[in-house]
Amino acid sequence: MGDWIAFWDSKHAIYVNARHLEVHYRRIADDVLRYVPSRTATVLDYGCGEALHADRIASAAGHLILVDAAPSVRESLAARFKDRPNIQIRSPQDLSALPDRSVDLVLMHSVAQYLKPAQLSALLVLFRRLLKPGGLLILGDVLRPNVSAFTDVLALLWFGVTNGFFFAALSGLTRTLLSDYRRLRSTLGLARYSRAEMEARLDAAGFSATPARRNIGHHWARMTFLARPV
Repeated sequence: MGDWIAFWDSKHAIYVNARHLEVHYRRIADDVLRYVPSRTATVLDYGCGEALHADRIASAAGHLILVDAAPSVRESLAARFKDRPNIQIRSPQDLSALPDRSVDLVLMHSVAQYLKPAQLSALLVLFRRLLKPGGLLILGDVLRPNVSAFTDVLALLWFGVTNGFFFAALSGLTRTLLSDYRRLRSTLGLARYSRAEMEARLDAAGFSATPARRNIGHHWARMTFLARPV
């Protein structure tokens, strides 16, 4: 995970331009909003990244905790949301101090692929401890075993077509081919799970889980799981 953290802590080219970055995070925020249970809910977003539109979620909840492992990302988040008292910025290490059953909704989107299976299992146990009875874990953007990088390319290009950055996406794909992301993906790989494998892993951590009708975000070929403590 250390190499991936260093990558996200650097100036990378995953987002092809400002428009891509903006609509990416807006789409995630809009998709998550329908799961926020109340205006008093505590929401935890683990591996939140730039979270440009986290204020939209914070406006629908009582308290939003943004968690990211990259120090530069946390600094950016702290500056962006300094005037939002119900948004807190935390490192993953800070979560051990949170009390049991204190969170209504946990989101972990597009993170599982960068974790070793044992790391994912440990996080699921942590989330199980933090969630209130009846709370919800959203595990989004899970990579399937049989989905190729070509499908990722198609998903990005279609997202570009529908959101006004198609030509930037084309040039951005070339940059990605020459980037550290491509190197890390080739050397470290990405974790992939079938539906049965992820449901078994969630069950072992104390959750009852079902796949959502559609994935959070733009990638139609990835999975989102909705899991509740049992």
